[in-house]
Amino acid sequence: MTAETENLYSLIEQARFVLFDFDGPICRLFAGHSAEDVAKDLVRWLEQQGLRELLTEKERVHPDPMAVLYAVNRRHPHSDLVVELEDRLTQQELKAAPSAWPTEFADPLVRTWSAIGVRLAVATNNSPLTAAAYLEGRGLTDCFMPNIYGRTHDLEQLKPHPHCLNRAMNALGAAPRSTLMIGDAPSDHRAAERAGVQFLGYARNSQKEKLLRDAGAEHVVGSLELVLRALRGQA
Repeated sequence: MTAETENLYSLIEQARFVLFDFDGPICRLFAGHSAEDVAKDLVRWLEQQGLRELLTEKERVHPDPMAVLYAVNRRHPHSDLVVELEDRLTQQELKAAPSAWPTEFADPLVRTWSAIGVRLAVATNNSPLTAAAYLEGRGLTDCFMPNIYGRTHDLEQLKPHPHCLNRAMNALGAAPRSTLMIGDAPSDHRAAERAGVQFLGYARNSQKEKLLRDAGAEHVVGSLELVLRALRGQA
């Protein structure tokens, strides 16, 4: 057994509570419903409201709908405009949920962890309605409910803010030292650091892994199969 595998086993052995990011470790939300098209829809709606100049040229063509939402929030924080835009993004995410692609080995990993008594929660920057809809479609609701925490109209509390993680741990009665966060973005790692919990990065490609490593993530896997194997070795 390599030192890296031993470290992974140790990380999993200590985890009595596991917090999953949603889009990435559990599924690819916009695999069948283009995120770029969603971003264009948000920009088009702003233009229809006569607010074209609210965004820069670069922001108008950004492929990530969250980038559009963040840009508007920076200029009009806590406004009705942000509320409306967030609601529109949630509706688009709900349309995307049925065609999302499950992350390989995520379903059996969730079921195995739940079966051996580890308490699970979702801590995501997506809408909690979206995560709940996807999990219901995969028959995974019982593994998480009611512990799904995600985006609200207050965008200041999105990761890297630890708000979602803290809400999840409070609900679970979890101590940070026995909690593991699985995420695929530097903001997930930063939120875990600020919440005082262990972090396991999931990187589906080398670019994702570099971003996580550069952010300081010590433990990163390219497949959840490694986690599932380690877990079954303990169970």
